[in-house]
Amino acid sequence: MKKDKMLPASLLAVASLCSATVAAQEFTQEQIDAIVAKAVDKALTERQAKMDAAVNKQADVITEPQSTAQSPDLAIPFGVKFTGYARYGAQYQSGDQKYVGVDGSYNGASAIGRLGNEGNGGEFQLSKAFRGDNGAIWDVNVMIDHWGDEVNLKKAYAGVTNILASNPDAYLWAGRDFHQRPQQGINDYFWMNHDGQGAGIKDFDLGGVKFDVAGVAAVESCSPEVMDDEANPSRITCTGGSGTGDKGNYALTSKIHGMKVGPLDLEIYANYGFDSKAVESEERLKAWQGAFVLSHTGDKGVNKVIARYSDNSDNSVYNKTNDLKTIYASFEGNYKFTQQAQVEYLLAFHDYTNDADDSDNRKNYGAIVRPMYWWNEVHSTWLEAGYQRVDYDMGGDNHGWKLTLSQNISIAMGPEFRPMLRFYVTGGEVDNKRTARVNGSDDDTQLDSFNVGAMWEAWF
Repeated sequence: MKKDKMLPASLLAVASLCSATVAAQEFTQEQIDAIVAKAVDKALTERQAKMDAAVNKQADVITEPQSTAQSPDLAIPFGVKFTGYARYGAQYQSGDQKYVGVDGSYNGASAIGRLGNEGNGGEFQLSKAFRGDNGAIWDVNVMIDHWGDEVNLKKAYAGVTNILASNPDAYLWAGRDFHQRPQQGINDYFWMNHDGQGAGIKDFDLGGVKFDVAGVAAVESCSPEVMDDEANPSRITCTGGSGTGDKGNYALTSKIHGMKVGPLDLEIYANYGFDSKAVESEERLKAWQGAFVLSHTGDKGVNKVIARYSDNSDNSVYNKTNDLKTIYASFEGNYKFTQQAQVEYLLAFHDYTNDADDSDNRKNYGAIVRPMYWWNEVHSTWLEAGYQRVDYDMGGDNHGWKLTLSQNISIAMGPEFRPMLRFYVTGGEVDNKRTARVNGSDDDTQLDSFNVGAMWEAWF
């Protein structure tokens, strides 16, 4: 009796399956293609969301963010994408310096350590991606920044990938962009910087390694000057900031990356700088620089060695000085003892030698260490200690130290996660003996600092 009751149910299930099969057979090929395409787009979108989440875990600020069109897959984000980096807060100065720094330093804006030792500002970008009927992926990007007394246009460029049949990952671009500006985070140093406007190609595949090449120009700017003409209410010639054209300083830049040397990753840079006739003939110069980066990534952290040599320039071949030779070398990294206990560190050396005028020759030595401990997923305590010495060939040397204790509230556990609220105290001491001798000053060369501040920081 029980089996008899089960039979109709079984027949009903079989009938339902047959009906579904028949219904499926009635779909046209176009309908099936549309269903498959919708499923693929959904899968690509989900994949992109996961990849974006992984990218957001990176510790570097977005000094050179990847363009939308350079995504590893071809999913197009909906609408306009908003990205950026910003930090704003207040800092109370009770000593001689609001920001601790040694005179004559060239190793970054915060060469003695940036934690609790940096000003306010931000970069805000809007990007829009498009897919052409031929499968090419385009993007248009615009960025403004606020690091001074006004807002400037820093980016306005377009790019395309999946356009070359022989090299689908290559990305062609033209316009104004952040360009070749690798940055060290802990001392906030762009050890190369060729921001400007021009054109180039990135990620061109050369048989297993990637090649970037571009021609760029430094953007023109003006220096505000007071005028005697009282008919002009502001009485200044301009407000500063960047213009729309270039000022005659050009650079050819190149980079080879994606190379392996055993367990190490290798990058090689080579750049050449020159001037147009927009620059007075007696001031036209040529410059070049070369650099390499060796890095190793392990389960517990990352270590990186950087070495750069520049002739007639320092970190940019736009800016040229005759007979100048500079060398920059550094060792940096981070180590994870546990998920809760981590440390970042940097050792840096910078040699600045001008054979035509040796009065300003110097060597910079810097060391920074930042141990960090997370009490839970939200709260952490960081301690940063920094030391720097600027040793001049003539006139002695300047040196100083800085110590910052910071209590933080962040969105997740790890130094790479932002937004973050930071509450800190910074103390330090700087002795600028050489500067006082050159200026003929009788003032005390020792500067003491003790500052208290709060800051919000985020990259997104």
